[in-house]
Amino acid sequence: MTSFNKYTHVFEPIRIGNMTVKNRIQFSPMVSSLSTPSGGVSSELLGYVKSQARTGVGVITIGSTPIDHINGVDFFGALDVTSDDNITDLRRLSEAVHRYGAKLSVELVHAGRSAPKEFRPGQMAIAPSPIPVEGGATDIREMNEEDMQTIIGEYCDVAERLMKANFDMVMVHAAHGNLIAQFLSPKFNQRSDIYGGSFENRCRFPLQVLKAMRERVGRKLRIDMRISGDELIPGGMQIDETIAFIKLAQQYIDTVHVSQGLIVEPRYMPYTMPPFYLPHCHNVKWAAAVKADPEVKIPVTVVGSITTIEEAEEIIASGKADMVAMARQLMCDPKTLYNAWHGCEEDTRPCLRCHECAPADIVHLRCATNPILGREAELGEIGPARKSKKVLVIGGGVAGCMAAKTLVERGHDVTLMESSDKLGGRLHEISCLSFKFDMRRHLQWLMRSTMKCGAKILLNTPGTVENVLSLNPDVVFVATGADRFMPPIPGINRENIHHVLDVDTGRVKVGDTVVVCGGGLSGMESALELSNEGKRVSVVDMIPVEEFAKDHSPAPRGMLLQLLEKNGVKLIGSSRVTAFTDEGVVIESKSGEQTTLPCTDVVAAFGMKKNDKLLNQLRQLIPDVIAVGDCNEVKNIKNANQIAFNMALDV
Repeated sequence: MTSFNKYTHVFEPIRIGNMTVKNRIQFSPMVSSLSTPSGGVSSELLGYVKSQARTGVGVITIGSTPIDHINGVDFFGALDVTSDDNITDLRRLSEAVHRYGAKLSVELVHAGRSAPKEFRPGQMAIAPSPIPVEGGATDIREMNEEDMQTIIGEYCDVAERLMKANFDMVMVHAAHGNLIAQFLSPKFNQRSDIYGGSFENRCRFPLQVLKAMRERVGRKLRIDMRISGDELIPGGMQIDETIAFIKLAQQYIDTVHVSQGLIVEPRYMPYTMPPFYLPHCHNVKWAAAVKADPEVKIPVTVVGSITTIEEAEEIIASGKADMVAMARQLMCDPKTLYNAWHGCEEDTRPCLRCHECAPADIVHLRCATNPILGREAELGEIGPARKSKKVLVIGGGVAGCMAAKTLVERGHDVTLMESSDKLGGRLHEISCLSFKFDMRRHLQWLMRSTMKCGAKILLNTPGTVENVLSLNPDVVFVATGADRFMPPIPGINRENIHHVLDVDTGRVKVGDTVVVCGGGLSGMESALELSNEGKRVSVVDMIPVEEFAKDHSPAPRGMLLQLLEKNGVKLIGSSRVTAFTDEGVVIESKSGEQTTLPCTDVVAAFGMKKNDKLLNQLRQLIPDVIAVGDCNEVKNIKNANQIAFNMALDV
């Protein structure tokens, strides 16, 4: 019989040690911060892990789990696997995963020098060498052999405990600048004893950890190891030594998971957690190098911005890796694998790689486009409303589409009214920049999924009071978005002053020297695009430079700033634009000093203002009017989706 499955390599089982895994997709370890404050298994964590299993993946790996809850924690809300008292609760996780035929692993980590002070009160951080963390810990002491033996024992104890909790595998985190990676790295291991200096010496402690774990658990628990193909930092671990260490370690481990970079050094974090400014599949070259070595005999997994099953299939089919690890795409759409298996990939919601799931202050795991993520235990399956209502949604942008689809799912009679000839709203404009590939894919999905969701779609229909009243709705959702804001600065109507959206979309062409007015995200990304085209670009704003693009998540913001620096973009903060003249843009510093920035063109990125005119009119005429998206609060895609979804659940 002919199979309908196009992805024969992805859905082929694989042996890891003495264990058979049903397919080649691993749910990559991701910080969720969903445990209880003491590290227990919360209902939120259980719901989240269960949802991971329901995606259909072969292996699930719970992220960033410390072996030492006193001075080895790196993130808030980490799962506590250091006490036998937790075995019963840990078994709840393994039972939930095994129910769906997946295997359960956990990423074991010791933060070493990167352990934040707030997680180790009164304790010094420990490391192979007391090298301060850029912008982080300085109270670090060099480990002695007693420390090493303690940590080896902790790794072994945790592994044995997880085996008792029916976990199938553990992942030893030897990547991203964590403790074991610190020992391996010539950059961070400056010891002069048998644990530092030569490659052989730097490998000694990591190999001792792996050997002791294997001796403790035998082959009953499989051991995975995560490692950076290249640390991407001068003087750091590089691919040749990475491969050499894998060949030494493979006698103790069953598989290896290839990543890259450092999390603890801000400049290099974006390469570990790649945002949309970087290409897809960026770690494949490292995994391919490992696979190409004939002495590597264990399965190789690769991770890093692999967002489609098509990409995964090509990687495995071409022999660049044996498995592919994904996290953000599966969090964005838990049906990614299901849709691939059933040949309906066009229904899969593409990940934006926006990093809203990894903010600076991660407390609650959330996704910009999947409002259920992290709330699985609270929401479960979306049930029908108690009473079906006639609901009108005005505006077919992000918020309007989310509201319409959710309302239909709840059983309401929904009409979506859009003034233009297509859905998608402002995404059509903000996705035009060359590096917004993921957003363009998301836009196409948004239009397709909304058109076929079951709502009545009225295109080319302005949201006027008359049109609204003619439909006699029970409830009205107003999602009319935001309008451009142009402040009353002298000269703002000059011909060489263009709104950022007109420049980004290509409706307006600019000259060789450009001043961008506005250090928010839209202005900074426009500056990046223009500088990529070879323009000489400056960005000016009233806020300090260190607050430019401040609403961006850490990794993409760091990447954006690096790219702007590389392109020579000049950032001017704490300066107010006072006028636009023939000579250029006149700015005034806080001290009152005035300067003119010469330019051929100006990009106005002063922000947007909510379009709430219709909203205010309707509130005088209809009892149940709900504002969602930018007409309620000008913010971002995540906010628009979350609010629209939440309000639709309440109807």
